[in-house]
Amino acid sequence: MKIIVIGATGTIGKKVTVALKTKHEVITAGSKSGDLQVDITSTTSIEAFYKKVGTFDALVSITGAGHFGPLPTMTPDDFNTGINSKLMGQVNLVLIGQHYINPKGSFTLTSGILDRDPVVNGANLSAVNGALNAFVTAAAIELENGVRINAVSPGVVEDSPDYFDTFPGHIPVTMDRVVAGYEKSILGAGTGKVITVS
Repeated sequence: MKIIVIGATGTIGKKVTVALKTKHEVITAGSKSGDLQVDITSTTSIEAFYKKVGTFDALVSITGAGHFGPLPTMTPDDFNTGINSKLMGQVNLVLIGQHYINPKGSFTLTSGILDRDPVVNGANLSAVNGALNAFVTAAAIELENGVRINAVSPGVVEDSPDYFDTFPGHIPVTMDRVVAGYEKSILGAGTGKVITVS
């Protein structure tokens, strides 16, 4: 399979890429690194990216910024950080990518635990994650040619100790379990699923 991994140099992306490369052709991408570069906040950049890649079998998005901070001081511009990047960036990868993906291909997006188990300062990411999960559920019934779509929703991961204090009481998820969640989405048969890894 020809698989695109956007966010391939991140904490999760690195492990997913290594796992996929053993059996598949993997094209890595990021805003500043990878085989190709793409700015997911720009539809022009996304379109140009897909034109360079050509047809593909699967896209894995493990990327997108959000705002993390207290609600009493959060501004609309702060909130739009997550809307424009993690939410619309990933949605636009699907809206544009559906015209390049091969029949029976798949999209895998990344949400996260905060929509179902919020923490202090995480309102923006909670909202974004919930919207991503809802988009995946709805898009699955409309994508054509047997194309599938899922979201992987991991908890705080063991390779990100800097975040542990932000998630009090959360047990870090092993990277093996996280990678397995992505493999289930990419290589399995499910669609419209939110694959929780916690």
